[in-house]
Amino acid sequence: MTDMTSNLTTEAAPKRRSAEKTEFIVYFAIIFLATLPLACLTWALAAIKSRSFTDKGPMARAWTQARIITPMIFNA
Repeated sequence: MTDMTSNLTTEAAPKRRSAEKTEFIVYFAIIFLATLPLACLTWALAAIKSRSFTDKGPMARAWTQARIITPMIFNA
Protein backbone atom coordinates (compact mmCIF):
# COMPACT_ATOMS: atom_id res chain seq x y z
CA MET A 1 0.00 0.00 0.00
CA THR A 2 1.31 3.46 -0.86
CA ASP A 3 1.29 6.32 1.66
CA MET A 4 0.33 9.43 -0.31
CA THR A 5 0.30 11.71 2.74
CA SER A 6 4.07 11.97 3.02
CA ASN A 7 4.86 13.34 -0.42
CA LEU A 8 7.59 15.88 0.35
CA THR A 9 8.59 16.93 -3.15
CA THR A 10 9.08 20.61 -3.83
CA GLU A 11 9.57 22.60 -6.97
CA ALA A 12 13.27 23.13 -6.18
CA ALA A 13 14.02 19.39 -6.34
CA PRO A 14 14.12 19.03 -10.16
CA LYS A 15 16.32 22.10 -10.52
CA ARG A 16 18.72 20.80 -7.86
CA ARG A 17 18.89 17.36 -9.46
CA SER A 18 19.67 18.98 -12.81
CA ALA A 19 22.46 21.02 -11.23
CA GLU A 20 23.91 17.91 -9.56
CA LYS A 21 23.79 16.01 -12.85
CA THR A 22 25.56 18.84 -14.65
CA GLU A 23 28.22 18.98 -11.94
CA PHE A 24 28.72 15.20 -12.17
CA ILE A 25 29.14 15.42 -15.95
CA VAL A 26 31.69 18.22 -15.62
CA TYR A 27 33.71 16.29 -13.04
CA PHE A 28 33.46 13.13 -15.15
CA ALA A 29 34.77 14.96 -18.23
CA ILE A 30 37.70 16.46 -16.31
CA ILE A 31 38.65 13.12 -14.79
CA PHE A 32 38.24 11.35 -18.14
CA LEU A 33 40.57 13.82 -19.85
CA ALA A 34 43.06 13.54 -16.98
CA THR A 35 43.16 9.73 -17.11
CA LEU A 36 43.34 9.49 -20.90
CA PRO A 37 47.13 10.02 -21.29
CA LEU A 38 47.96 7.42 -18.63
CA ALA A 39 45.43 5.02 -20.13
CA CYS A 40 47.11 5.44 -23.54
CA LEU A 41 50.49 4.71 -22.01
CA THR A 42 49.36 1.63 -20.09
CA TRP A 43 47.48 0.33 -23.14
CA ALA A 44 50.53 0.77 -25.37
CA LEU A 45 52.81 -0.95 -22.86
CA ALA A 46 50.37 -3.84 -22.45
CA ALA A 47 50.00 -4.15 -26.23
CA ILE A 48 53.76 -4.22 -26.71
CA LYS A 49 54.23 -6.71 -23.91
CA SER A 50 51.51 -9.12 -25.06
CA ARG A 51 51.89 -8.34 -28.79
CA SER A 52 48.13 -8.19 -29.02
CA PHE A 53 45.63 -5.37 -29.48
CA THR A 54 42.64 -7.35 -28.25
CA ASP A 55 42.51 -5.76 -24.80
CA LYS A 56 40.41 -2.73 -24.01
CA GLY A 57 41.59 0.35 -25.83
CA PRO A 58 42.76 3.54 -24.16
CA MET A 59 39.35 5.23 -24.43
CA ALA A 60 37.64 2.31 -22.68
CA ARG A 61 40.30 2.26 -19.97
CA ALA A 62 39.98 6.00 -19.32
CA TRP A 63 36.18 5.76 -19.34
CA THR A 64 36.30 2.94 -16.77
CA GLN A 65 38.65 4.89 -14.51
CA ALA A 66 36.44 7.98 -14.71
CA ARG A 67 33.37 5.85 -13.88
CA ILE A 68 35.18 4.56 -10.78
CA ILE A 69 36.72 7.83 -9.55
CA THR A 70 33.86 10.33 -10.10
CA PRO A 71 31.32 8.67 -7.74
CA MET A 72 34.03 8.47 -5.09
CA ILE A 73 34.31 12.25 -5.17
CA PHE A 74 30.55 12.71 -4.81
CA ASN A 75 30.30 10.19 -1.97
CA ALA A 76 33.09 11.83 0.03
